[in-house]
Amino acid sequence: MIAVLKQGTTDKQIEKLTEWLKSQGVGVHLSKGSLHTVVGLIGDTSKIDAELLESLDIVDSVKRISEPFKSANRKFHPDDSIINVGNTSVGGNIFTLIAGPCSIESEEQVMNIARSVKNAGATMLRGGAFKPRTSPYDFQGLKAEGIELLVKAKKETGLPIVTEIMNSNHLELFEDVDVIQVGARNMQNFELLKELGRTRKPILLKRGLANTLKELLMSAEYIMSGGNESVILCERGIRTFETYTRNTLDLSAVPMLKELSHLPVIVDPSHATGMSRLVKPMSLAAAACGAHGLMIEVHNDPQHALCDGAQSLTPEEFSDVSSAVKRILDAVNGLNI
Repeated sequence: MIAVLKQGTTDKQIEKLTEWLKSQGVGVHLSKGSLHTVVGLIGDTSKIDAELLESLDIVDSVKRISEPFKSANRKFHPDDSIINVGNTSVGGNIFTLIAGPCSIESEEQVMNIARSVKNAGATMLRGGAFKPRTSPYDFQGLKAEGIELLVKAKKETGLPIVTEIMNSNHLELFEDVDVIQVGARNMQNFELLKELGRTRKPILLKRGLANTLKELLMSAEYIMSGGNESVILCERGIRTFETYTRNTLDLSAVPMLKELSHLPVIVDPSHATGMSRLVKPMSLAAAACGAHGLMIEVHNDPQHALCDGAQSLTPEEFSDVSSAVKRILDAVNGLNI
């Protein structure tokens, strides 16, 4: 249930209303927009008299929300959420470029790539320290050492760092990480999501290989219900019957998620296609359909990469994609889409 308050409602009136609602046994989520303040009621709202609530002088309207996701719902938070990350932000009118290697292999490798992607326009550095792999015999990442190398690259370039967590027991290793990534395989690891909800770090939540948008938003809800509202959604392709590409990039998810939720939505064309030559056209399409950013895998020597070399761009190719994306954004903004 949500209550939209009238313009001119004072902070003192909002505080009194909030105290009364909490006394009725429901949680309260406040969203102050440019025109209205929205009071979201979370929990068992069956005991709340909607007619009584709507009759209050400061209440403009009351609506019940049928969707099971509440905190992530745009009805609760009409304005776009903007997530602050270090010296940059994600969401709103900001377009974010996250780039870096699938896995951290050495100090020389990550430093060279970090410098290259920054020069090409990247605003964040990604890199895998803990790697979930289908085969137990594949490279699993440098783990704690990999995070240390990412932090070194961050200190040199100033780029905020993004890396994936596999287990809540590793959280203390992520103290200097700016954005914690939840991979597709862990999207419904609810115990991990609950732990991340207790942190105050931005969480980049990837859609699962065979999960619906509703399930993605419910996973975001797990994090937000714990008090952490800094969630970035990521479309990274879903598994279909198509075999020519690694996954099927569902770009319709971008405008649909933006309609359903206030959370930023970015696209990972690297994992979605599994082929470096498809990264550029899919990046351009993602920018055109309204994504808030891209996450792209970049490697200085893709042929000898220890992980996902086939889908990784060279620094020169990434620079080309970055320039092309800027042209698309300029064209879309010029059309006022």
